Amino acid sequence: MTLQDYLKLRNGSDVRGVAVDGVENEPVTLTTEAVENIAKAFCVWLITRTGKIKVRIAVGHDSRISAPTLLDATVKGITSTGHDAVVTGLSTTPSMFTLLREETWKENPCDGSIMITASHLPFHRNGLKFFAPQGGLEDSDIKEILEIAATFRFAQPGEIGTVTQKPYLDDYAAYLVQLIRANTGEETPLKGKKIVVDAGNGAGGFFADKVLEPLGADTTGSQFLEPDGTFPNHIPNPENEDAIRSVCNAVLSAKADFGIIFDTDVDRAGAVDQDGKEINRNRLIALISAILLSEKPGTIVTDSVTSDGLSKFISNMGGRHHRFKRGYKNVINEAIRLNKLGEYTPLAIETSGHAALKENYFLDDGAYLITRILIALAKAAKEGKNLTKLVQNLEEPTEAKELRVKFKADCDFKELGKTIIADFTAYATKTAYITPSKENYEGIRANYDEAHGEGWALIRLSLHDPVLPINVESNGMGGSLKIVKDLYYFLKKYDFLDLTAFEKAIADARADAMEKAKHNWRGAI
Repeated sequence: MTLQDYLKLRNGSDVRGVAVDGVENEPVTLTTEAVENIAKAFCVWLITRTGKIKVRIAVGHDSRISAPTLLDATVKGITSTGHDAVVTGLSTTPSMFTLLREETWKENPCDGSIMITASHLPFHRNGLKFFAPQGGLEDSDIKEILEIAATFRFAQPGEIGTVTQKPYLDDYAAYLVQLIRANTGEETPLKGKKIVVDAGNGAGGFFADKVLEPLGADTTGSQFLEPDGTFPNHIPNPENEDAIRSVCNAVLSAKADFGIIFDTDVDRAGAVDQDGKEINRNRLIALISAILLSEKPGTIVTDSVTSDGLSKFISNMGGRHHRFKRGYKNVINEAIRLNKLGEYTPLAIETSGHAALKENYFLDDGAYLITRILIALAKAAKEGKNLTKLVQNLEEPTEAKELRVKFKADCDFKELGKTIIADFTAYATKTAYITPSKENYEGIRANYDEAHGEGWALIRLSLHDPVLPINVESNGMGGSLKIVKDLYYFLKKYDFLDLTAFEKAIADARADAMEKAKHNWRGAI
């Protein structure tokens, strides 16, 4: 593999690639040789940071079918260069950071950790995430590691390192149980509550029997708890419509008080209320914000696609809403920056469900997020209250859409995307019914007046893919279509864009309008 081949595996602050052969037009890129060299390179990276000659690295994995093969390659890379590996087995990504700070591990601590996962991506893909005791690695660190891997700058060992088997997930679950007990003052604060877990056959199934049941919860009706890397039931992704529909139905079928859904490696989560309504995206952000701001006012950092209703909600709770760039590391780093400046910022959260709390080292941890919510659930139940009343004043948009516009092949999509954003900024500035937002940390967010959509649009460039994601929200029926049409006619002049997504959205809206008209006509006869 060349340097460019290695660098293509970089996905922000992770390494990701195709790990299983057999999917058409997707050859294997994350080979065992590449993984072995990347593990060796991480050892070099740690040596330069710690000053040690020999390091100890924990290695865990989620339920993917390629995990055993990549685990062997990772361990071989570590030990073949004279370093020691500690294999934790089935793990969550957040637990691989937590163990670096765990008191019971400090007698023989690990200098870093590697999690083998590709989050919610399809079964044939996999990847690596890296942690040091200070936190997850940055984009620049991943680039450095891949450059080391590609140029074979490894130490020649005098001896082979050791391998130790030391599972950690049960200990992590016990830590969450103790956290809930300590904050509620009860041994079984969830007694009398039926709570459904949907792990999507990822690594999150432990939460039902290792966390909820010891706290007294009835988990009857939970589903897809067994690890299965083919993901036979639905994609383990709290943003996926099929996944959310499935857990909502499970809550209703079980007559449960609460539902929980995790992604594959449990760094993201979503929830469902007792009525089978999802607590996701803006509602999830509002719920955890309400919990934290009731304890101490501060700033909530989110990604750029959150709603105006959420901003109003946070403000009414005594907080400040600070929108920033998409990408979980972006919102986390911005929250850390604000705290260093003296602005209390307890939460960094993306609409995708990545939530990082200041009190938890700004680690994006779906299980910790749900733990915090369960503490509030238990306290609300004790007072005879309903948890979702915390977000009853959240004003949600009447309509919301996300359109992903692809760039046609063989073009410099990053430069062309910048041109489009600059052009639309100029267009919005001179158009009477559009007002650009005062703060635009990525792309351009512009507000449309009542007559032309009663909402807003955000045009931005994808972090890694040749795609222009466009989010539209409206507070009026049919308003999003007005905004979509305006954007469509603006974008038509760029022949390097594939506007199929826009054309389909407009056609679907017209079909819906005709169907409603027919229904109204029949009803009038």
